[in-house]
Amino acid sequence: MARKVTMIPQTINPLTHLPNDAVVKRKVAGYARVSTEQEEQQTSYAAQVDYYTKYIKKHGEWEFVKVYTDEGISATSTAHRNGFNQMITDALNGKIDLIITKSVSRFARNTVDSLSTIRKLKENNVECYFEKEQIWTFDGKGELLITIMSSLAQEESRSISENVTWGHRKRMADGKISLPYSSFLGYRKGADGLPEIVPEEAEIIRFIYRSYLEGMTTYSISKELMRRGIPSPSGKEKWHASTIESILTNEKYKGAALLQKSFTTDFLTKKKKVNEGEVPQYYIDESHEAIISPEDFGQVQLEIARRKKLGKQYSGSSLFAAKLVCGDCGCFFGSKVWHSTSKYRRIIWQCNNKFKGQQLCSTPHLYEDEIKQRFVNAFSVFFQGKDMILETVQILIKSLFDTSALDTKIEKAIQEMENTATLNQMHIQNNIVTAKNKDAFDKRHDELVQQYENQKSVYDKLIQKKIDRQNKIKQLQQLVFQLEKADNPIGTFDENLWRIMIDKVTVFHDNKMVFQFLDGTEIEA
Repeated sequence: MARKVTMIPQTINPLTHLPNDAVVKRKVAGYARVSTEQEEQQTSYAAQVDYYTKYIKKHGEWEFVKVYTDEGISATSTAHRNGFNQMITDALNGKIDLIITKSVSRFARNTVDSLSTIRKLKENNVECYFEKEQIWTFDGKGELLITIMSSLAQEESRSISENVTWGHRKRMADGKISLPYSSFLGYRKGADGLPEIVPEEAEIIRFIYRSYLEGMTTYSISKELMRRGIPSPSGKEKWHASTIESILTNEKYKGAALLQKSFTTDFLTKKKKVNEGEVPQYYIDESHEAIISPEDFGQVQLEIARRKKLGKQYSGSSLFAAKLVCGDCGCFFGSKVWHSTSKYRRIIWQCNNKFKGQQLCSTPHLYEDEIKQRFVNAFSVFFQGKDMILETVQILIKSLFDTSALDTKIEKAIQEMENTATLNQMHIQNNIVTAKNKDAFDKRHDELVQQYENQKSVYDKLIQKKIDRQNKIKQLQQLVFQLEKADNPIGTFDENLWRIMIDKVTVFHDNKMVFQFLDGTEIEA
């Protein structure tokens, strides 16, 4: 006997949770986005906003919420799309029932972002409609179509990213440079497309370089710039020491350009990393007008290296800092101010340890004028042997250039590190295959790790030794340049010669001063 089945129709709308006969309008929002700020794209942006406003309002059963927008922002990630993120927040808070946008690619070019967002919206009874593809996300086929369309959009983003990257690298290979002018102090884009000097900003750059060579630290320079009310490259009141260091090490200020210092590792996340040889770099000499001379730029790089080697011993008070050494204890001399509030104010230099410890240093204090005059005297003696010194320095530079023995040691250290790493990997793998006693495993593992760390320490010291040799070569080349340029001994103190020529000055208890020049020559003055 056939059973009698009676269907009881639904009375509640599953989307609104209200009775079917209730007159409820769907709250509808539009989403418009363009990925560049070019004029034609801005026109498209305005047209999208106008179109979706009218489109939503003409449907009587819909209630217009607003058109959310993002202008000039890429779609590969939703992380920085403020309009998009606000729209999703409002939708999850019940302010939107339906989102309408032009296409899947307008919504997101990242498959993961696209699907996770749509599923989150579906769980909260919010539907999306993609007009171009005619996809309604509550449709049974919606998610499959969205997955396919999002994947295609993501591949399109990959293709665009690769084309853009190729274009950038082609311009680099052709020697064409561009700067982030809005936050790059000293230059603006010229009529020919090349960097053009901004005179008033160039003076700030020169002040930074000059102050550093006069002995100031990056921190004290940043403090002085803030005291003068000079805005940072990004237009802010605060300067950071790292900003000063970046300016001091940027080769563009000497009229050259090193291109592709960093590169994008992932087109979706836009994550960048410092280029350590993974992709080609391009160095262009004399690519544009220089603000800082190559000689001054080179001196700054050597001074940076010198201060890093000194570490905390460098006080940064003047160009005499970390140059004067106490003959009694070996510590540096530091500056002190006498009679700071009177007309007899004087700056003197004395051993930083003079009044510390049980054994007081007997070395005298020195006035700056005395240091300068003694340097002039010492340089006059040094200059008399100019020809022989130049010949000796050239031989020294040639010997420093030969790093074959050092390179062999570096290669050996690398090989030892690789062998130890391989042994540790085998040790771990063997334990996976055949479990061993935990204590025995840990002991051997720790031994191999310690062995690797010791080998790494040797490798680091060898690399630093090679860097020190390269810096020494640069210093000696500067010395040769200055000596060849000089025709006569100097009559007055020359800051430039002091920085380049003098390695250190040892001060003894009997007021004797021994000037050690960069080539190793020692002259008593």
